[in-house]
Amino acid sequence: MNRLQRALDTLVAKVDTPAPIVLVDVMQDNIDRMQAFATGRNLDVRPHVKTHKCVEIGRRQVKAGAVGITAGNVGEAEVFAAAGFDDIFIAYPIWPSGTKGVRLRKLAVTTRLRVGVDNFTAIDALADAMGSEAGRLEVVIEVDCGARRSGAPPEAAGDLAVAARKRGLVPVGVFTYPGHGSSSREARKRAALDQEAALTAAVRSFNAVGISALVVSAGSTPTIEYATSSIITEIRPGEYVFNDLNNTRLGACTEDHIALFVAGTVVSDWVPDQVILDVGTKALSREGNAEIGYGAVAGTEAVLSKLNEYHGFLPLPAGDFSPGIGAVLPIVPNHVCPVVINFEELIITDSTGTTLERWKVDARGFLS
Repeated sequence: MNRLQRALDTLVAKVDTPAPIVLVDVMQDNIDRMQAFATGRNLDVRPHVKTHKCVEIGRRQVKAGAVGITAGNVGEAEVFAAAGFDDIFIAYPIWPSGTKGVRLRKLAVTTRLRVGVDNFTAIDALADAMGSEAGRLEVVIEVDCGARRSGAPPEAAGDLAVAARKRGLVPVGVFTYPGHGSSSREARKRAALDQEAALTAAVRSFNAVGISALVVSAGSTPTIEYATSSIITEIRPGEYVFNDLNNTRLGACTEDHIALFVAGTVVSDWVPDQVILDVGTKALSREGNAEIGYGAVAGTEAVLSKLNEYHGFLPLPAGDFSPGIGAVLPIVPNHVCPVVINFEELIITDSTGTTLERWKVDARGFLS
């Protein structure tokens, strides 16, 4: 029997489905292994908390050796700052609209706060928002390394740093996101090389204007294995803490590294060779497609072929796997990050299923 199913079978009488189950021993091993990888290469780990949004997990990452955390927005940063985290990088090109300027000023008083920026207009807006406190805000210039998301051309990093310094902000370095490394196994290394080239050019751009890039920050979980250039000072993995099917397909982890699954119950079996589970888009999100499915039953060839809001359609592959009404199954998601935000708490156990705790998803719903 699959290890996830064994743990779930032990818990089944205590858990209402659908529910996110975390194997804490596997999760801790993932944390420790990433920290050891970084320590062995003289890299700082600044994990992205958007994956788990859970203060307790963030504390475990810092206890293992992380220098601080990465957040995706001001709200996430506020939640973790309120819990005592004092070194936070918002790795996003923040636009200080509405109340965000005031919120950033408050955060900068209690934490060492860094924010991403990739254009001159945002630099002026951030400086205006910080006012006389501009010197409290560190900025990290985002550059594009081929993902074609946010990020300035690497050669523009120095000019952006100069503009930030002139406005009283503190430029401390550069960062990028090699998102195109998630497209295939072969793309991982190519994207990491693109990342290295972009960061090298950005540091050179800093040097050309007489500013030191103290922080050279790289991501992400799929490409970390190849983020070994001496130019890099820190890494920002997120998904590694739980892992998922996408990372397994990419070769960034093995099935033994999967630490989170969603428990789902078979609720209907009227259609021949198909059962319906109580896991739909409100539990698993819509991550997937017709080719790879929308989540898989651990230890089997069965893959969810379609999701409605509360229904998961599971065609039954040929063979002995034929779960009946009431069977509770471990569903491994394609992408773990959008799964966690659907739940208010995580069910915490271990690979034996003999323990049970509930940890709050503290930053759930904080999107701005």
